[in-house]
Amino acid sequence: MTPRQQLEKWMAKYDPAIAAQAKKALAKMRKLAPGTNELVYDNYNALVIGFAPGDRASAAMLSIALYPKYLSLFFLHGRDLPDPAKRLQGNGKQVRWIRLESEHTLDEPEVRELVNAALRQASVAIDPKRKRRMEIRAMVKKPRPRRAPKR
Repeated sequence: MTPRQQLEKWMAKYDPAIAAQAKKALAKMRKLAPGTNELVYDNYNALVIGFAPGDRASAAMLSIALYPKYLSLFFLHGRDLPDPAKRLQGNGKQVRWIRLESEHTLDEPEVRELVNAALRQASVAIDPKRKRRMEIRAMVKKPRPRRAPKR
């Protein structure tokens, strides 16, 4: 199975609306972050697709995480980003995030500027002409349920 096929298989475990929103978000991120590699982690809590300038996960600047009820865009060095519109959430030592409320959140100017700022602060220069590669980095044997419980 190719990495893309594996990602599709994992995304199919989510509610169709979440999976569809994730596919649209990934398509937009691929356009916003050309030349980055996608590092995929099927973690206990979420399915995460990180964007890095190379093979090192520690160099990743951004990631999209799928949860049963929503998606988030993580800025892995978000504490240092300028955020005049106060869009970033979190108060940890390093990571900040934005909940992707809809497929249009990534189109908002403030969000695009945060993405661009994160890409500019990459520890390794990003070559936008470099061919993108996707790698499966981790998968847990028993992840949490990927669909929200019905009420």
